[in-house]
Amino acid sequence: MKNKFAVLLALSAYIPTAGAHSLAIESYGFISGLTHPFMGLDHILAMIAVGIWAAQMGGSMLWRLPLSFIGMMMVAAFIGACGFNLPSSELLIAGSVICLGLLLALAIRLPVNLSMLLVGLFAVFHGYAHGLEMPQAASALFYGSGFVVATALLHLSGVVLGKITYRQQLLSRLSGAIITIAGLYLFTAV
Repeated sequence: MKNKFAVLLALSAYIPTAGAHSLAIESYGFISGLTHPFMGLDHILAMIAVGIWAAQMGGSMLWRLPLSFIGMMMVAAFIGACGFNLPSSELLIAGSVICLGLLLALAIRLPVNLSMLLVGLFAVFHGYAHGLEMPQAASALFYGSGFVVATALLHLSGVVLGKITYRQQLLSRLSGAIITIAGLYLFTAV
């Protein structure tokens, strides 16, 4: 399973550049979007945490939580790209990392709809930042596609990590504690 995941990640990172000028700009937009979530520890931790939490909960939550995050993230990215203001977004992002870490560390299982709502709320903060930070020269469609793919890969890596650590509850909870501590650091650094 680990080898298949590594191959998938490596293949997704290889995107040949286009020769035509307009295609090069579109490729730039996709690559910018693809790399953006990997540029911030807050985004990486939150998206991996969603995957781990989905694995902890199991069943349909394996796809429901990541899709809830991705769907709301796309809506919020559009809002951010349109120039709307979300005050204290960096604090909210750091707070989402703390909350997700606590959910993992304490192995909290919420009802399906509440879990999806909570993850969707966290996605609003992250999506807003993605949209706000979109380069002006980038195509919104290609940039957005890039960060959706990156987010899905981070969720998938979290699910794989969650599946690996699920049988070792101490490891699963330890991953949540580490994410919580990192979130607290991010919160104080804002």
